[in-house]
Amino acid sequence: MKILITGITGLFGSYLAKEFATLGEIHGLRRASSSTRLIDEAQFPIIWHEGKLSDIESLEEAMNGIDLVIHAAGKVSFDPGEKDSLYRINMTGTTNVVNAMLNTGVKKLVHVSSVAAIGRSPELKHLDENFKWVESPLNTDYGVSKYLAELEAWRGEQEGIDLIVVNPSILLGKISDDRSSTDLYHYVIDEHTYYPEGDLNYIDVRDAAQQVRALVYKEAWGERFILNKESISYKEFFEKMALTYGKKAPSKAVSPLMLKIAVFFNTTLRKIGLSKSPLNRKTAMISQQKVFFDSSKVNKLLRTSYHSLEDTFEWSK
Repeated sequence: MKILITGITGLFGSYLAKEFATLGEIHGLRRASSSTRLIDEAQFPIIWHEGKLSDIESLEEAMNGIDLVIHAAGKVSFDPGEKDSLYRINMTGTTNVVNAMLNTGVKKLVHVSSVAAIGRSPELKHLDENFKWVESPLNTDYGVSKYLAELEAWRGEQEGIDLIVVNPSILLGKISDDRSSTDLYHYVIDEHTYYPEGDLNYIDVRDAAQQVRALVYKEAWGERFILNKESISYKEFFEKMALTYGKKAPSKAVSPLMLKIAVFFNTTLRKIGLSKSPLNRKTAMISQQKVFFDSSKVNKLLRTSYHSLEDTFEWSK
């Protein structure tokens, strides 16, 4: 089996490549400027294709002879100033991937989405794959862009593509991976004082990659799966991390008033070019929410086991 992975140079894409190398020949799509640092030490060959999501011709060339596409490329940002690029990369990019598959006759697609595409509701604290997207003040531009990207993937299924959609929560990798989720590690390493009062949903990136491979092996086409180990309070999460790293854990809860003040100053500083912080009203509200993304569906199908949080932290060093 020949497997093309978009986003192979990113965090999840690199781990997916390592998992799927046991199932077939790995092909990687990369931009000319992309660093391959996360995948350079792979113990298997990678056939590289230069291209980008905005160039459907390069996508079609890369898909020549491919049996399975794993679409893991995308942009993660909670910066309101990057709304247009989020829609262009996540939604339009997925449109191009689907169209390139239809044009070249590639029949199987794993679309890597996010729990952000499940959506949120102020009234509901327990969400699964059956939750229907609703307009909500808790939906970020990133979440909307991933939701619209999913609709494009499902359009592809309606036109004959075999599809699996996965919705991972926060992916915990190594500190050295130096990707967006590693900011959580640095928050504790730098011994910050405050923690949000909400919950964090997470999964070890190794567990998530193994689940995706198992779903393809089981041919779970036409289904959508949340990939999430558990929901845990930021307080407990940071305390366990601090214990592993020998650091002082954040010890003071962030009050609603403090968040309002922080959002005001970050917004003001951003306007005058003195801050790049993504903190805004929506991200502040989300950090205070207690919500659980239920992964019972994938657990029941795969009888999944997970790394403990302590194991993940030890491995992440």
